Amino acid sequence: MNQTRYQEAAHTNSYEFTQGSGYILPEYPFVPPPELGETQTRRHPIVIVGGGITGLTLACSLANLGVPAILLDEDNTVGVKGASSRGICYTQKSLEIFQRLGIYDRIAAKGIRWSVGRTFAGDDEVYSFDLRQQGNFNLSQQPPFINIQQFYIEGFLVQRITELGHVDLRWQNRLVAFEQNAGFATLTIETPAGRYRIEADHVIDASGSHSPLRQWLKVPFTSKRGDDRWCIADVRFAKRPPVERHTWVEAPFNEHRAVWQHLMADEVWRIDYQMAPDSDPAMVSREDVVRERLTRQFGPDTEVEIVWVGPYAYRSECVHRMREGRVFFMGDSAKVVSPFGARGGNTGVADADNLAWKLAAVQRGRAHPALLESYDDERLEAAQQNVLVTNRTARFLRPADGVERLFRHAAIGLAKKHAFARTLMNTGRMAVANPYSRSRACTYAEGSAAGQSVQNVALRWADASPGCVNDVLNWAGGELLLLAFGPLSPADLGRVKTLTGGAPLRAVQVPIGRDRAQAIEHVRDPEGHLRAACQLSGPGWALVRPDGYLAATGSRIDGRLVAALERTLGLR
Repeated sequence: MNQTRYQEAAHTNSYEFTQGSGYILPEYPFVPPPELGETQTRRHPIVIVGGGITGLTLACSLANLGVPAILLDEDNTVGVKGASSRGICYTQKSLEIFQRLGIYDRIAAKGIRWSVGRTFAGDDEVYSFDLRQQGNFNLSQQPPFINIQQFYIEGFLVQRITELGHVDLRWQNRLVAFEQNAGFATLTIETPAGRYRIEADHVIDASGSHSPLRQWLKVPFTSKRGDDRWCIADVRFAKRPPVERHTWVEAPFNEHRAVWQHLMADEVWRIDYQMAPDSDPAMVSREDVVRERLTRQFGPDTEVEIVWVGPYAYRSECVHRMREGRVFFMGDSAKVVSPFGARGGNTGVADADNLAWKLAAVQRGRAHPALLESYDDERLEAAQQNVLVTNRTARFLRPADGVERLFRHAAIGLAKKHAFARTLMNTGRMAVANPYSRSRACTYAEGSAAGQSVQNVALRWADASPGCVNDVLNWAGGELLLLAFGPLSPADLGRVKTLTGGAPLRAVQVPIGRDRAQAIEHVRDPEGHLRAACQLSGPGWALVRPDGYLAATGSRIDGRLVAALERTLGLR
């Protein structure tokens, strides 16, 4: 039996020097757990360690599927005290997940939608984009991005978990010892009322970049620490700048270093300033220094309220595997990326959404435990890709002397004069739903779209009322969803009936055009957006997983569908 003990679990907050009026965060009461004082150790199916955006998304996803779990958080609030702004950009895929979980409307009402980004070098605009015009964003019911402070989303998740039930949120419960064997894990937790022990079938480590569990388990990882330094300024303006993502590769008002500019909720703007690599964190975050920096950018007559300021440095890390025994790693416990392109918190949300339905299927006995191995296949590939992309951006923004600096200088010069060079302006390739190309839970074939995310497109229910893909996924209740496009023969209907009667599968026909529906369970796709989202050009079928990813596609309902279904459930 392996065992570890630790008393000083580090917070993920690396902001040591902060200024400003700050944010007011909610505080949640400590409730003594029922295990306190018990002599017999209770067994729980799932224990989540960490109540940040990743852990809370997993908890909410499980609650939405009706699966019991415990979440342990050593704090009594959301966000991080003293550094509560943190992540701000939430991608379309994350917003689709939040819509399925029932909190998207709250986010949309509070946050700021945007799709236009502009990049400058000096006073010249050298690149721009509108994500609404791009094919991987333009069909969904959710916008390409919403900007909102991370603690708001975490707070909405807490509210939703409380509404749904099933998950026990335990505040001020700190993991201080851990052991595991082939059958279960044992956790020792410290609280204001004393210590207790619980057992768990599965433990999910969402405790962040300083994960004690990862350190103890000695999970191998690749790490790279840069010397780049930044300082965040969250401010309110008396006069509002444009609601667009503005970035400067070389800002004349910041000693020709990079700058980011975003609007968030509450009329608060996030301004990120790249600092000199040898800058003093305490000095660059002083209020008078920050105000001088803002004056250089926006002019001497600009009226600003400083809400929060904090300097930061970053590193990149990625584990070599996402599972160790009964422990799954997700979010910053699995990988740490630089902030460019909003690939941090969003990939943690996707980690949680990926694992939740698999845990639920295994816990219910609807899938083989081997299905859980696909979490490593899929989310390690995503983590590695996100680290690669953000490291390239970091090198572009702070190039090493020699070839890297020469390339950037040439790229900027060309982009100022020629349109073809503008895509070379790498200030952060915006996060997308990562495809899965090597998953044991997907069935790949020539022309198949397996491993691709299905956008949350609009559709019509059988009674002509409006709906969307997420509505159908929620109707499926965590089971696999078969979308059958086009006419179905009597033999097809018989095969589908047999499959849905013996497997965790719900089936829905999607007639093409005005064709008559042959199945009671059917939806209409008047614009063809659903078929396009499944990447089918004509009649055929798509096997959609509860996380909105395609497990397989095909042209005929035959043995290949049966094989794909078995593979997706971990049976082959």
